[in-house]
Amino acid sequence: MLTLRLLGLPPNNPQAKRACKLFLDEGFYTDGGINFFSYAWKYSEACVTSMILALLAYFRYPDERIHSVASYLVGQQMSDGGWNCESYKGATHSSFHTTLMVLEGLYEYEYLFPEKKKQITQVRERGHEFLLAHRLYKSHRTGKVFDAKMTSMPFPPRWKYDFIRALDYFRACGAPRDERMSDAIELLQMKQKKDGL
Repeated sequence: MLTLRLLGLPPNNPQAKRACKLFLDEGFYTDGGINFFSYAWKYSEACVTSMILALLAYFRYPDERIHSVASYLVGQQMSDGGWNCESYKGATHSSFHTTLMVLEGLYEYEYLFPEKKKQITQVRERGHEFLLAHRLYKSHRTGKVFDAKMTSMPFPPRWKYDFIRALDYFRACGAPRDERMSDAIELLQMKQKKDGL
């Protein structure tokens, strides 16, 4: 479903809506998030919840539980502005992977429910600041590349973070240009081959 969304499957696709129903019916958890592993975990997982929110909103699935899913993610935002699916295990610093997935999900949600724009935009802007403080793929402490895998451009990305996925997110949501994006833009330009690809 994630790949079909990336490839542009139309939001009104009936099979996709059936999949969304399955996601909610099988995964909606008592804390308002998504938990497909309730036999093992007693909490929803932010990464999975984010991916499901993005799918529900993109495919315009008409179910009131979508608001609980979005609220769950808003409530999971950490003090540094990002998110980490391992916060329940004591993580105190946000994750690139989780933060971008939550931002993508909340953006789709905000797009579907413009009346939520003010609240969700404020939450997303804090998440933007987390990624920008890391220049999209670097340690905010050392300035070095945080993980070399983040400088690749895999497809499909699934849950993994990379610099071009971050750039694409900022482009899609119309975020203003920020100087702290320049390292990622230059990296993209360096990856262009002689044939223009």
